Amino acid sequence: MRDVYSPIPELNLLKEFSDRIGRVWYSAGFELCEYGVDAGLDTWSEDPEFLAPFIPFAKATRSGSHYALWRCDDRADLTTLPVVFVGDDGDLDIVARNLLELFQLLTIDDETLNPDFVEQHTEGHEEYLTWLDETFGLRPPEDLDALRAGLKEHDERFKTWATRFVELD
Repeated sequence: MRDVYSPIPELNLLKEFSDRIGRVWYSAGFELCEYGVDAGLDTWSEDPEFLAPFIPFAKATRSGSHYALWRCDDRADLTTLPVVFVGDDGDLDIVARNLLELFQLLTIDDETLNPDFVEQHTEGHEEYLTWLDETFGLRPPEDLDALRAGLKEHDERFKTWATRFVELD
């Protein structure tokens, strides 16, 4: 039996894709890292009650930001947990309502997830688009404003929880 990357089948599929294409970037700044290993969250707070709900799984930028799942409740399906951006410059925000939504956002192919700044796509971008469609039937988001508006409730809940432990801007 081979080793699995995580207990989340969708992340395991992404890991297999990533391993298959090698050291080719498929979304700017995004790179899977060791599942569940520190993402710099202890620089925010060393309180175990703060740290325990986070499940880091990827680098978000080349400068040291990360993505982590936020275990906001006791649901069994970890794929449905909100995704937090842990910024190396002080950001701590919900960026996706779930893992598959993050996979869609990675199609923007820009570290800031802002399609207006993409000048050229990464080498593996087209292959990632094909993989995402074939594997999950997903395409790039059509309406980023609507997607971001849908995050508001999750982000407010997250910020209310997080301010019990840390100061947020």
